[in-house]
Amino acid sequence: MNKIPLSLYVHIPWCVQKCPYCDFNSHGVKQTIPETEYITHLLDDLANDAKKIGDRQVNTLFIGGGTPSLFSAQGIARLLEGVKQRVNLSAQAEITLEANPGTVESERFKQYQQAGVNRVSIGVQSFQSDKLKALGRIHDHQQATNAAGYAHNAGLASFNMDLMHGLPNQKLQDALVDLRHAIKQQPPHLSWYQLTIEPNTQFHSKPPTLPEDDILWDIQEQGQLLLVEAGYQQYEISGYAQPNHQCQHNLNYWRFGDYLGIGCGAHGKITDLKTGEISRTEKVKHPRGYMDLSKDYLFKHHQVADDELPFEFFMNRFRLNEACEKSEYENLTGISLTSETMQKLNNAAEKGLIDQDQNFWQVTALGRRYLNTLLEQLI
Repeated sequence: MNKIPLSLYVHIPWCVQKCPYCDFNSHGVKQTIPETEYITHLLDDLANDAKKIGDRQVNTLFIGGGTPSLFSAQGIARLLEGVKQRVNLSAQAEITLEANPGTVESERFKQYQQAGVNRVSIGVQSFQSDKLKALGRIHDHQQATNAAGYAHNAGLASFNMDLMHGLPNQKLQDALVDLRHAIKQQPPHLSWYQLTIEPNTQFHSKPPTLPEDDILWDIQEQGQLLLVEAGYQQYEISGYAQPNHQCQHNLNYWRFGDYLGIGCGAHGKITDLKTGEISRTEKVKHPRGYMDLSKDYLFKHHQVADDELPFEFFMNRFRLNEACEKSEYENLTGISLTSETMQKLNNAAEKGLIDQDQNFWQVTALGRRYLNTLLEQLI
């Protein structure tokens, strides 16, 4: 188990305002963001977690939120320098920062690149004014389009655009117009995913009118054809990339790699390479509690039981289109396949949800369409 890849996730929880669909740990800005103080706490949090990993190399770093682009380039530079002092960050590490089109301009993207960021993820969601208003977004069509141009010109290695479909009252042509415009901006990576209503959101308490299932399926089918024609390869449920531009950080999640999670509400997964025990962690959620010097940053910690590992592994691994080597299961979980798990996989294969042979599992097109059904087979 000594070759399990390792990533680092950093959470910055502040947004200009909370979006009605968002179930992430984010907080609308009510006054000045305590940027300097929060970064100090992030680095102290990381110093504590670094004891768990020794000299293991960190291959990717993702700064998510919230809206990390509310932080200054100087603050991000200080954060990245502090990270390098505390962990063994690969010189070739993919370093991503999430950005809202309403909070960036050309010069700021260049400054983030100079600070050490080599990839940005732009939360566009839609290019249509009525849809952006329904989603509670603070940017407009032009700002979203401009942000892609800034990213192209900032000297970054890559960038992503987040785009949603299945929006309130969205018709097929609305969704395809959005997607065509996104493709026109030529982002190396597109995260194109369906809006879902999550608990503890405004949309959950006051549900909007969403497209019917037939329209959703038409959007998915026709949208994927557009993406293929434009040279994008689908490598994950909602991940589409031009060649060599897959998000390495997300790939590590789905391949059941390890990751440290620092910052408010951040989650982590770490394998003890000596014992094989896998632990999950969650940090204190609220900024006020997280920055309380009298308290620990750690909110929850538990060891993943052996009987939970099969579902956890396949829930992540089967999101990917690539075949899964059977040897990965034991190498990454530290346990062998039980006869019960093998029977569940055989049942999924009989239903056409996966293909399998002596060395590989592969999710079929049917399995990708009915992924939840596939995963239910494995519970």
